[in-house]
Amino acid sequence: MPTSSRHRIRRRIVLPAGSVEVPDFGATDDGSAALDDLRFIRRTMESAASFTAVPGWGMVAIGGTALAASAACALLRAAPGSPQWMAVWLADAAVALAIAFWTMWRKAHRAGLPLFTAPGRRFAASFVPPMMAAAVLTVVLYHGGSPRDGLIAGNWLMLYGAAVVTGGAFSVRAVPAMGAVFMLLGATVLLLPQTAFFAMAAGFGLCHIMFGILVARKYGG
Repeated sequence: MPTSSRHRIRRRIVLPAGSVEVPDFGATDDGSAALDDLRFIRRTMESAASFTAVPGWGMVAIGGTALAASAACALLRAAPGSPQWMAVWLADAAVALAIAFWTMWRKAHRAGLPLFTAPGRRFAASFVPPMMAAAVLTVVLYHGGSPRDGLIAGNWLMLYGAAVVTGGAFSVRAVPAMGAVFMLLGATVLLLPQTAFFAMAAGFGLCHIMFGILVARKYGG
């Protein structure tokens, strides 16, 4: 176990006349070293832990709202990338964000753990940058003159998947697997733009529901 710089021990000094044990009167051990060791053990355990506050039932609810958004786009005959399509999906994103935060907090509170432990902070630090990139690219693509060719939908699926994969490296195994599915759907839309409508429903809707049920059953809700 690592020894703190404040943790001093009695030393054995060998004199020419023989081996004599001489106390080091300057050495002290006032218990602070033990506290340092406990802090080190706690940090080590936190760094090895996974972010388990991923809300399985919250993911199911998010998937349900995404299916509702897909149905709304179909009723409005909103083409992917059109103003109506953007309005529906951005509204759904706001609802999904609120559901995610509330259900994560509730799951962590039920387990008696703070939401932003060391694994939680690493999860957030890995998840947020790809989402910020997706937001910037959305603005660029929307004002680029060709929003209806599936680029926005492909961008959302691909970069959301990347965020889930990178953040999921500090979470349960099902999370990065879900991210990989999103990235596959995003690549499909970028290659075949006509699949954008179905890929959005399959990814943000069905994929969230299926993996959410898996997480809920295996990892406590």
